[in-house]
Amino acid sequence: MTDETSPRPEWRNFYGRIHGKTLRKSQKSYLAEDLGALRPAGITPADNPGRRPIDPATIFGDARPLWLEIGFGGGEHLVHMAARYPEVGIIGAEPFINGVAMLLGKIRAAGVTNLAVHPGDVRDLMEVLPAGSVAKAFLNYPDPWPKRRHHRRRFVTPEHLLPLARALRPGAELRVATDIPDYVRQTLEEVPAAGFALVSEGGVPWDDWLSTRYEQKALREGRVPHYLTFRRL
Repeated sequence: MTDETSPRPEWRNFYGRIHGKTLRKSQKSYLAEDLGALRPAGITPADNPGRRPIDPATIFGDARPLWLEIGFGGGEHLVHMAARYPEVGIIGAEPFINGVAMLLGKIRAAGVTNLAVHPGDVRDLMEVLPAGSVAKAFLNYPDPWPKRRHHRRRFVTPEHLLPLARALRPGAELRVATDIPDYVRQTLEEVPAAGFALVSEGGVPWDDWLSTRYEQKALREGRVPHYLTFRRL
């Protein structure tokens, strides 16, 4: 038997561990007190075994544009974008519970009210989002799975990109940031094949970019960030 955040048996995880160091008392409080109100209903197979499409308008109470961040790490980029664009609603999906707890602390500190949090596999979320319901998506510093035999676990493969393309509306923007040259290579090969056009790629970040702790770690270790922008056809 699996819990509600466990992947289906046929799924290969594109992420690593889901638990890290012991949570601090404050982080446990965030999870206990804040997560329930920020967590969209009807996402997991346990909550929605029939996999019925959800109504995105019920998440934020209106039909505002919906953005999606796939794997938000510690949540700094997610909170930054929510504060900068209060007119949109952003859903962050992250299976690493320590990252979820960190995000909840940042949400409290920033006071943003246009975020929703799915503490699990984004594939469950993409499966129940209506087709064409997402206006922008972010994939920032995804797990690189550097060994060749693990490349099929990367997010930029058809089994992940095709469901994402279905959820994105025509013309929607997909941003990818990574410091791994081979991940850039695979992204440039796989994303266009899934129904996207390359808009730009290179070493200059977006105007509204916030450098994350993962990027700062990459820079300290001498790796060069790369930023790619695609448009859903």
